[in-house]
Amino acid sequence: MRRLFSVFCMMLLAVSISAKTLVVYYSYTNNCHEIVTSLTSLIQADVMRIEPADKTQKYEANNYAIGTALLNAIKAAPNDAASYPAIAPVSITDLSQYENIVIVTPLWWSQMAAIMQTFLFNYGTQMTGKNVALIVSSHSSGISGVVADAERLVKNITWMGDALWINASNHSNRASLIQNWLPTLNFAEKQTTMNKIYITIDGKQTLTATLANNTSAQALMEALKQAPITYEAHDYGNFEKVGPLEQSFPENNENITTEPGDIILYQGSNLCLYYDTNTWTFTSIGKIEGKTQAELKQILKAGQGNITVTLSLINTTGISNVRSNAENDVHYSLNGQRANSPSKGIFIRNGNKVVIK
Repeated sequence: MRRLFSVFCMMLLAVSISAKTLVVYYSYTNNCHEIVTSLTSLIQADVMRIEPADKTQKYEANNYAIGTALLNAIKAAPNDAASYPAIAPVSITDLSQYENIVIVTPLWWSQMAAIMQTFLFNYGTQMTGKNVALIVSSHSSGISGVVADAERLVKNITWMGDALWINASNHSNRASLIQNWLPTLNFAEKQTTMNKIYITIDGKQTLTATLANNTSAQALMEALKQAPITYEAHDYGNFEKVGPLEQSFPENNENITTEPGDIILYQGSNLCLYYDTNTWTFTSIGKIEGKTQAELKQILKAGQGNITVTLSLINTTGISNVRSNAENDVHYSLNGQRANSPSKGIFIRNGNKVVIK
């Protein structure tokens, strides 16, 4: 009876996460592989194993000489891609389909294994806006250094909870440790979308953005519940597209060094989409998800003139009709309110979505 009850609990847990989840891991001694096997018996998830490009290297040889050299190279220049050891091509290159990501990694000399650091360096920006959890396997060393590495490599995410530490003394009990750990995590669910907006460029390509947790972002969200906001944006300083919103929002100014993808409110009424870095005092609104700097420059047409930006609460990529002027037929806002004299924005006309520029 006790065994049946345990199996029943596992079945309940396995179907309780509605949003799509990815487990990504690296395993050298196979301990992490065994951890992932136990984990995926309890949750529904896709699994991706990270492998080094050179699988012949023995990282533990000569008292971990090779492994230590790899870690030292990263530590010396953590922002340089050349510092990270090459990994084999990964099976999943687009992480946008996942809301939850669980990272499972070994510890090397109090740091995250260099191979996993490479993956996070290469793909960490695609985790922006995701819910992320961490499991660390070690012999006996504490995992604070690995947690610090994860926080350095994966930014603008929501940690679902504390990292789980599985070591040599409790590895055999990993299933029960994981089973007790999972209920402490805040997994994203499919319906958790109220902190996201969509940014459509020139009516063609739509980006997803996660909003910051401040009154400025909340005010923007409330405005978008009434109607989408469309504005013209131009290049400034070779690092952003900026334009006036024609309405003001509360400011939460702080000194910020931007990153590509940052969404910034300037002087309360100007919205900036960053494709490069800049340091100034202004308000963070949010972050565009899952795009590299090169991709952002292309989408935002960096240095190529003005673009039309539409902010909304729906994905407008599938809009079939684009109008340059308002038509005489009745238009409705996206929340169903009649728009007597629609100007710029996205509206419903004769059952179809239309963009009025």
